[in-house]
Formats: sequence, structure tokens, C-alpha cells
Amino acid sequence: MRPGAASPPPGRGSGTAEETAGGEVRTPPPYSVSFELDTPSPFRLDLTAWALRRRPENAVDRWDGTSYRRVMAIGGGATEVSVSQDGPMPAGRLSVGLSGRPLGTSESTGVRTSLRRLLGLDVDLAAFHRRARRDPRIGLLVKRFLGFTPPRFSSLFECLVNAFACQQLSLLVGIRLLNRLAQAYGPALPHGDSRVYGFPLPEALAKAEPEELRSLGFSHQKAAAIVELSRAVAAGALDLEELEHVPNEEVTRRLRTLRGVGRWSSGYALLRGLGRMDVFPWGDAGARNGLGRWLGIERRLTYEEAQALVEPWRAFGGLLYFHLLLAKLSEQGYVT
Repeated sequence: MRPGAASPPPGRGSGTAEETAGGEVRTPPPYSVSFELDTPSPFRLDLTAWALRRRPENAVDRWDGTSYRRVMAIGGGATEVSVSQDGPMPAGRLSVGLSGRPLGTSESTGVRTSLRRLLGLDVDLAAFHRRARRDPRIGLLVKRFLGFTPPRFSSLFECLVNAFACQQLSLLVGIRLLNRLAQAYGPALPHGDSRVYGFPLPEALAKAEPEELRSLGFSHQKAAAIVELSRAVAAGALDLEELEHVPNEEVTRRLRTLRGVGRWSSGYALLRGLGRMDVFPWGDAGARNGLGRWLGIERRLTYEEAQALVEPWRAFGGLLYFHLLLAKLSEQGYVT
């Protein structure tokens, strides 16, 4: 056992093999552990999970109707995280299970931190809910999706790669590209007769050549942007996490110096990567269309028109975006 790793509880775990990004198969000691996370009240895991995964085809962020699951690359290996909600809303706790390999104390703490970020558990929605009570239009959305908290990608790196994949494509096509990327370069664990995959680390994608990503369906420009970003992050030449507390305008300026980052992807990164709830992703045509439908406008909105229409809710633009996303997912029958 690796020094500092947690001892596996007796009689728990299945001892399943894990597969690294390079295809090597290792069999970890039998291991599973569980713990609880406090949540805001009310809270609905299903709504938050769907806002994170966006489409049922998403193979990285999985939802089986009861549990949210995700494979994470931790300490050179793979761990599957399973999150379920105890009891009906407004239950204030989540049950979390970890399996795949033993984790040290610091690694387990990192999983907790990552899940709180991923599921938006520490976002204060009080001001937004107060505004919703004074505004019938937003109020109806909030009431309809009460218990939702705004998710974030696990890292700004993951968010940017998601943005690259989905640029100028339908969301479904972009998610399918991301699935292929995870299957080729992500951490993996056996799951029945198949495998489940996590999102690739920068170090794994840094070893790829753009042509390899093109064989997965990425365009030349997207493949080059992903590899260039991955190599810069893996080499330590680019520290994306330092942007966590940098003002929006400066984040946008820095991100737009990167290959492949434009108006849409920088706004997307602010909201879904850094959790800036005042940002409505104006460059997102789907978001603009959803805004228009909500306001009863049948024609397509321009970037400038969307900005003007959201101005009354500017401080909560990102939360408006997420609620409109949930409304669309509800129309499609994925959430109720």
C-alpha cells in the first residue's frame, strides 16, 4: 500500500482493476469508503446533476435517476465517486461513496472540496431568491426548480476543453467529442462488462499530438488548442487556478490570449469554470434562444440584444442562464 494511504475498511470493496490513460491495468486493494456532505436546504441533486451533464449522452458526468457518478483521476489512479441524496427534498445531506483505490487523508479532503465546487454546494443564493420573490418572471422559474444549486466544472482546464469541443457545434456533437476524448485519454475503471471514464488530466492530453485528436473528430484548430493548453498547464507555464479571484475583465483579457478562446468561451469559462454568477454567456446562441423563448420573442436575438434584455438581472445573469437551461431540459423530458 502506498505510504499515507487510508487503510481499506474490512469486508468492503470489490477489488476491481483500474486502467490508466496509457492502457496499463492495475488491481488496487479491495477498497470503498463513504461519507456525508451537508447541503443547502432545500436541495435537489437531480436538477444540479442535469445542469452539469446537459445531455443524457454525457459519459463523464453520469446520472442513473438516483445517483450522480463520476470517475476522478486522483494520485495517479482512478476513483469512482457516487453521490446520492438521502430522502426527499429538503433533506440536507448527501451520501458519497468512493471506490477504486485507497485514498490518503489529503486526497479524500480534495474529493470533498471538488464535490462541493462541482455541485455548487457553497453558493449563496439568498439574494437571488429575494430578487425572485419581487420579480414574477424569475420567481416562476425559481419556484419550478427550487432546490437547484449552480454547478461548476471540476477545473477551469476542464471547462475550457469543454468550450473548445462545443464551439460552433451542437451541444450533442460537442459532448460526443468529449466522450471520445475521455475514452482515449481519461482515467478508467471497469463497470460490468464495459468501462467508465473520467475527464483527462492536462498531463495525459499534453502527450497527445493534434493529429491524434483529429482522428477523434476534432477540427485542426480545436485539436491544436486543446494540446497547446494541456502542454502549457502540464508544464506549469500556465496557472489557470490563479484566476479564481481575479476580476472578470482581467480573466477575460488573459483567457483571450490563449489559442481558441473567444467571446463565447471566455464567458463560458467565467460562469461554468469560475462560478461567476453575474455572467450570462452572451455568445452562446442556445442561451440567447432560451432567453428569447422565455421573454416571448420569436426571432433570434443578437449578442447586443441579449445583453440589454438581461441587464435588469445583471447581478444574477449566470443563475438566469442555468434556470433557462433547466427549463429546456424540462421541455425535453429530462427533469421535472
